[in-house]
Amino acid sequence: MVHVTEINRRAAERSSGAARSKNRAASGASRPENRAASGASRPENHATSGASRPENRAASGASRPEKRGLPSGPFLKWAGGKRQLLPELMHRVPDLAGGRYHEPFVGGGALYFALHDRGRVGRKGARLSDINAELINAYTVVRDHVEPLITMLSRHKNDEDHFYEVRALDPHKLDTVERAARLIYLNKTCFNGLFRENQRGGFNVPFGRYARPRFCAVENLRAASHALRGVCIEVAPFEQSIRATRRGDFIYFDPPYVPVSRTSSFVNYSSGGFGEPAHMRLALVAASLAERGVNVLLSNSMAPIVQQLYGAFRMEEVLASRAINSRADRRGKVSELLIAAGPHVGISTAAPGTSGRRSRLKANPVAPQGLEPRTLRV
Repeated sequence: MVHVTEINRRAAERSSGAARSKNRAASGASRPENRAASGASRPENHATSGASRPENRAASGASRPEKRGLPSGPFLKWAGGKRQLLPELMHRVPDLAGGRYHEPFVGGGALYFALHDRGRVGRKGARLSDINAELINAYTVVRDHVEPLITMLSRHKNDEDHFYEVRALDPHKLDTVERAARLIYLNKTCFNGLFRENQRGGFNVPFGRYARPRFCAVENLRAASHALRGVCIEVAPFEQSIRATRRGDFIYFDPPYVPVSRTSSFVNYSSGGFGEPAHMRLALVAASLAERGVNVLLSNSMAPIVQQLYGAFRMEEVLASRAINSRADRRGKVSELLIAAGPHVGISTAAPGTSGRRSRLKANPVAPQGLEPRTLRV
């Protein structure tokens, strides 16, 4: 007779064996399944990873300029740049909801970038122009080809011999991206950040000897690229603004200033220069625009001829910081004029906390003093 305990022991063994067999079967079945699932998922994961990485990289490269929190700003140093004068200028720019923004002497573009960042460029957009073809090419490349531009800039170095090799290159023999990279590199590494050409159109500013010039400011270039999307950028003389503007538009003129002394002139930003006859033509253009209902704001020096040319406009003296001078002891605050005309651009009251000194209000201009409208040629 088999003892009850033995029966129980055998039953337990059978149960245990069945359970082990079941577990082995389950394990055997599940392992291939797991391996299959794992094997299937790994390639899938690799495929997904491989597919997503280029996509992410492309998306990352494309989306970087669209970072809303990254402010845009000038990507070039420019003589007479308006960063320091922005509070004065922003206060006087009218509502652009129904008008277009125009800047015929775009230079560093500080006012445009500031307006864009604050959402003050209206739905009709902006038109940025200049007679300087190298400058406009740089703006166009930043807008349309910023990533190749960044790649090209990263190849340059802060070295004096390299600087003069790049300066000696003929920009007309370079493609558009190479030309833009050359300009930005020279601008950020040359003395005082000047852009100056000789009579033959050659860049003639010497090496600047800066410790760490930021000629490849990646995030700044990407932010500027985003801000320039959809903007009309073109090489054009300021006279063309008469044909490009409509009633209700706003135009900001920031020409090379009339020098207040023989040593303060930066008019050779292009080989043709910008002398007194050009300033007289500009005053006539500004008067004609105001008569047509275009809002005009213009900045210039306190030179007597400027006050004479714009005597019929609304004018205000302001203080602006100027950092570009061959002598450091002559840099600092200087008096400048803000000049306005048109139905909605205001200059009678200085913004709280700004440096406005004087306001002189007169009727909208008919023609600058001493000049007849018939002399205007466009």
